[in-house]
Amino acid sequence: MANDKTLEDLFLDTLKDVYNAEKQALRAYPRIVKAVASDDLKAALEQHRDETETQVERLDRIFEMLGKPARGKTCEAMQGLVEESKEILSEFKGSVALDAGVIATAQAMEHYEISRYGTLRAWATALGMKDAAKLLEETLKEESRTDEKLTKLAETAANQKAA
Repeated sequence: MANDKTLEDLFLDTLKDVYNAEKQALRAYPRIVKAVASDDLKAALEQHRDETETQVERLDRIFEMLGKPARGKTCEAMQGLVEESKEILSEFKGSVALDAGVIATAQAMEHYEISRYGTLRAWATALGMKDAAKLLEETLKEESRTDEKLTKLAETAANQKAA
């Protein structure tokens, strides 16, 4: 018996995954922001938290375009990355290496999201979902800028402090 799943089904399934991933990230941000020492890192994380709220709104709009309820499915990858961030916060609390560890875990989260948004944008384009592709491209650009900002903070401050 042939499986009749389509690219549109895969798109929706992945959209649900990233929706849940963003919600998990939003719940993790307050704990992470509170723990870091660097004011610049705090500001970068707070800015991205605000962007993430907008990204969730964009996902809501895409679900609406599809005529589907905005519901996530458990993103186990993000669950693991959030757990990893909790371990870093616990094991390196008060240490000079904490901010470097936070940046590393935040970038792991960003890289996951970048991969998902890039894939979703490509699929939206292939499916002729131009408006969805534009929204996904906006988010992809924000995620990439955050990753670049975190790299800069690591290379110009956090890594040297930790060393």
